[in-house]
Amino acid sequence: MMTWILLVSGLLMALISGVFLSFSDFVMRGLAQAPGTAGATGMIGLNRTVYKSIFMVLFMGLVLGSIALALWAYWQLDGAALSLVVTGTLSYLVGVLAVTGFGNVPMNNRLDATSERSGDMAIYWTDYAKRWTWLNHIRTAASAFAALSWLIAANLL
Repeated sequence: MMTWILLVSGLLMALISGVFLSFSDFVMRGLAQAPGTAGATGMIGLNRTVYKSIFMVLFMGLVLGSIALALWAYWQLDGAALSLVVTGTLSYLVGVLAVTGFGNVPMNNRLDATSERSGDMAIYWTDYAKRWTWLNHIRTAASAFAALSWLIAANLL
């Protein structure tokens, strides 16, 4: 049973990683190429809609799920499987949740608060796109690492 839970959790985490990868690979580059403040305006729209998406259900569900997996592993596993589950959980909590909460979300809020008319948006957008994407690379790698860790742990059981 726990093999299946780790497999499903690992695959769901891989989906999260894929969404992050799409932003790192082409979404942010495409938005950055949009004329004027069109890219910034598009990003604001994306940021506003993500809160009502399946992605957010998976994102937050995996926070609780990863903690539950680590606790279960602590009581039930040992050796490499235990290390992989706990390391995957820490990777998600630090490399995804913390980076999102302390990096990407505050930047999103600041972008949303800028005004197109004052010129603040155009000035902030250039820095935002570079820094936000760099932070997203971290989230992509951390979630991919978590997915891989859990999938390998499942194969060890």
